[in-house]
Amino acid sequence: MKTAEIKLVVTLDDQNVPENITWESTDGESSEALAAKALFLALWDPHYKNSMRIDLWTKDMPIDEMKRFFYETLQTLGDTFLRASGDDEIAKAVIGDLRDYCDHFAEKMEVTQTK
Repeated sequence: MKTAEIKLVVTLDDQNVPENITWESTDGESSEALAAKALFLALWDPHYKNSMRIDLWTKDMPIDEMKRFFYETLQTLGDTFLRASGDDEIAKAVIGDLRDYCDHFAEKMEVTQTK
């Protein structure tokens, strides 16, 4: 069995607002900490049957990049759910609805889509 560690470092200002976020992984391609402007971390608590989340972004994260980050996150959540559910037809239909919403979100937020 293999073990990997992911390390997140958040530098806060005196108001506890993130100024810098870096991350590194013992299993990553880079041996140095990499910069990030935002992160969404979600964990499932099996005891309480609910999710725990950390949503952080630096104060210099541009709104256009935040819109793109949300769009891409919604898209990849759909991909993840499809992989987790296998060939479940209901999941495919619901994720199709999510894809439609992502198109709507991208249009309203003026996010450039790549297909």
